[in-house]
Amino acid sequence: MLKTVTPFEPIRTEVIPMGDQWVAQVKWDGVRMLTYYDGLQTKLINRKGNERSRQYPEFLDVSAYCHANSVILDGEMIALSGGKPSFHEIMRRDSLRREQEISFAASHIQAIYMIFDILYYNGQWVTNKTLTQRQQLLQEIISPHSTLQLVPNIEDGESLFTVMKERGWEGIVCKRLDSTYAIGGKDSRWQKLKIGYDLYAAIGGVTYRDGIVNALLLGLYDLEGNFIYIGHAGGGKLKVADWRELTRITKTMIRDTSPFHRLPQRNKEAVWLQPQLCVKVQFMEWTPGGTMRHPVIQGMGNVPPEMCVITQLE
Repeated sequence: MLKTVTPFEPIRTEVIPMGDQWVAQVKWDGVRMLTYYDGLQTKLINRKGNERSRQYPEFLDVSAYCHANSVILDGEMIALSGGKPSFHEIMRRDSLRREQEISFAASHIQAIYMIFDILYYNGQWVTNKTLTQRQQLLQEIISPHSTLQLVPNIEDGESLFTVMKERGWEGIVCKRLDSTYAIGGKDSRWQKLKIGYDLYAAIGGVTYRDGIVNALLLGLYDLEGNFIYIGHAGGGKLKVADWRELTRITKTMIRDTSPFHRLPQRNKEAVWLQPQLCVKVQFMEWTPGGTMRHPVIQGMGNVPPEMCVITQLE
């Protein structure tokens, strides 16, 4: 089987890069997913190197949509809700482990694979080719259909970003057409411009209403390993059943003292937890006090607590 790699990442920017060498693409609110196909076996591996082949069985027959003897594809696995990409929806697929649940979800929650790059083709690495050349290769070998698409380039990044803001989507990624693919890299040849912020945060406490969890006290770990409080979050995409499940699960995590390095101001009714569960949260900006302004829970984060670090913001 082909060796797994860490994908190329964009850096964050606040300014849309201009010039003929730049194109913009939609930044999808989903799960980064690389497809590895050696001619016999297929594996789907996420950004962190964890296999997700069982969760997305409909994409394992690579020969049905890609004309290659062997290939590594890079893209984003998404699911729609209300006509827009929803992290909460795709996590309903991504977080499943039992075969019966996966089979049921595959027929009820449609995943869409948005492919935007290729690293390996017919026994050869193509990461040293330019983005233009790699995209031309994708056009030649990929047969798109309703649930598998090639991500298009948009020349006018400002117009695309305006549309993303109007629709309430996540943002855009700007890429240089002459950029090679840096495995494990992160540099300014790819730049992301987000509408607001999003990150993974660990749950350090909860509050209740009528015996059910109704808000989360969230934190991140700093470079010294301190667990820093970043705010309360109660609104978002979790449904009533999700809050009930959170209530059940967190009962085993209750502790007597606050896990936060500094006690949050709003702590009167808080029940403290060992930070073991994570959520993905989106917010508008940081307040002067270092907490999130208008946080919205996007879904449960299928990541370990040690990944809930301040360096996510870089």
